[in-house]
Parts: sequence; C-alpha cells; structure tokens
Amino acid sequence: MSPLELLWEADGLPAFDLPAELTALYPGTLGFDETRLYANFVATIDGAVAIPAVPQSNRLIAAGSADDRFVMGLLRACADAVVIGSGTLAASPGGFWTAKQAYPDAAGAYDDLRRDLGLSAAPEVVILSASGSIDPAHRVVEAGALVLTSDAGAARLGDRAKTVALGTGSELDPAAVVSALRARGHRRLLHEGGPHAIGSFLQAGAVDELFLTISPLLVGKPETRLGLVEDADLLPGLNTRLLGVRRGGDHVFLRYEILPA
Repeated sequence: MSPLELLWEADGLPAFDLPAELTALYPGTLGFDETRLYANFVATIDGAVAIPAVPQSNRLIAAGSADDRFVMGLLRACADAVVIGSGTLAASPGGFWTAKQAYPDAAGAYDDLRRDLGLSAAPEVVILSASGSIDPAHRVVEAGALVLTSDAGAARLGDRAKTVALGTGSELDPAAVVSALRARGHRRLLHEGGPHAIGSFLQAGAVDELFLTISPLLVGKPETRLGLVEDADLLPGLNTRLLGVRRGGDHVFLRYEILPA
C-alpha cells in the first residue's frame, strides 16, 4: 500500500514513537492517553456498517481497502484488549482479532510497536455476551478469548470458555465491563463490537474516541442494513471533536473525540 495522505490533524495529540515502517505509512501522529477506550468502524457513504444477510459483510463494506486493514491492524497493535460483540464473533468464523491478521505485511512492525509499548504479544480478545449464546468451538474462544457475560451466561458456557460473570442482568453494563477489564490491567481498549454492542457504550459515555473509515460505496438503507449505532437512543446527540483526517485512495479516515455529555 502507499502511505496515507494526512489532510489535517489537531495540534497537541498524544504521540507514540512508531516504528519507521508505520510512521511512513501513517503520517502525522498516533497515540493515546494512559487509559482510553477507542472504537474503530468502517461505513459506506450512506452509513451502513453491517449487512447481517451477507456473510462477512465488513469486507464488502470496506470495499477491499488495504489501507483500512492497515489502520485496523495499527489500532489493534496499540491496544491491551480488543472488545467485540457476539454478533461480530459469529460473523467472523476465522477471526482472531490480531494486528497481524488485519494486515500481515506489517506484522513485524506491529510486533515492534507492541514491544516498545510494553504490551503482550497480542491483545486479549474480549467477547461481550450477556446470554452466553456463543459458539465455544470458535477458534478464538478455544484459543482463550475472555467472555464477559452474566451469571446465567457463565453457567451456560461452563468450562467450555473462559468467562467472567458480571451479575444477573439480561444486558451487560458498559461501566462494569470497563471496570472488569481495568482490573485485568488493560488500560487501552479497542472496541470493535458491532452496532448493537457499541450503542450501549456510547449511551453510557464509555467511549473516548471513534476512528471511522468512510468507504466509497453505496448500498442503500433497507431494514437489513445496520448503521453505526443500533438499539441506543443518543438524543439530543453526542458531540464530537474532529482530531484527524487522512485519505487512502477513495477512502477517508476520520478520527473523533467523543465529548462528555
């Protein structure tokens, strides 16, 4: 891939000392405060982020962008943990949610960055499922991904998955999720959950930043398409502050800070 084009970036952002290969491909700065929860999504021009009827629809929506895969890997490389929802798990039967899997060509540089940041070899994968209705035979579950669930969900999964129970509710409290991950020593959290999973986190004010890739694709908006936020009412709206704009071909890469309500 060619380097992304930096169109604009806010002054004074935190900056990691990226390996030279990553600096060349991602101009400007990238860094996070000591504790941060940031989300990463790709959306079509008309706002679709998932099409449940289409297997692995994220690939369709991303329109085959190597740049998007590179940024996905870069953000994973900075994270202590990657958080996904049960829908995202089911839609990606081969997923491991590692930086290397996102963009193999930069695997060595991602490893160097994690080592420089004092991180483990790969982020812990965290699956959110209050019901525990996930496939324990999924490769990432068998590899030791953590399932945050309810008491009933933990009982359902038994010893077929590594679980932490967060109470008796039918939905997971984002604050409880974050607290449980902080207790495991995870400071920087990357949320790659689907539009249902991210909605509750936005509603709870738990998301600090949003990285949003705009794909040059139009898919229409019948009910079978999902937008960035589902099952959450954010009115009168969350305010954001634009932190950066980059371009890779016909894709635009936006970075926002989510401002407190």
